[in-house]
Amino acid sequence: MATEKEKFFGESGELQETVVTINRSAKVVKGGRRFHFAALAVAGDRHGRVGLGYGKANEVPPAVEKAIGEAKKSLVRISLKGDTIPHEVIGRFGAARVFMRPASAGTGVIAGGGVRAVCQMVGIRNILTKSLGSTNPINLVKAAMDGLMKLKDPKDVARLRNVPLEELIQEPMTGSEPGDAGTSGQGQTT
Repeated sequence: MATEKEKFFGESGELQETVVTINRSAKVVKGGRRFHFAALAVAGDRHGRVGLGYGKANEVPPAVEKAIGEAKKSLVRISLKGDTIPHEVIGRFGAARVFMRPASAGTGVIAGGGVRAVCQMVGIRNILTKSLGSTNPINLVKAAMDGLMKLKDPKDVARLRNVPLEELIQEPMTGSEPGDAGTSGQGQTT
């Protein structure tokens, strides 16, 4: 029996989809209004692959089907570090910007609506996000996708720069090292 956490994060490898938003537009004609619908959907396997799709139709169900079909066709692989992202990134689309920062275990997905759906479909379990600029859900989802596609694996960066991985990933220095006494400029008397 699947636990609540497994249901939420979808431990299986099959594709899952979610509808982010449905927009309705109206055309006024002689007999009244004609409605058309547009749906935005996100699909992913929760193990690093995600895609988004946008579908339009005269009714809601066909629009959702088109969006899900396009999302499944446009899957891309995202570079992850465990259950979070490897580094900070800002995704942009139009006037929307999404800032994403890796988070420690137990933080959860701190994100709003569409960005949350994208992060969950990728399989991210710990992330901090902030949407800046436009609040249009379509643009926010596209900005989140842009940010996720900018993520780079440290191994790939080391290979591209022709440097060893150990040199690229260095622990930040805390305090001063033994040979650096008196070079900080503090506490010196002249």
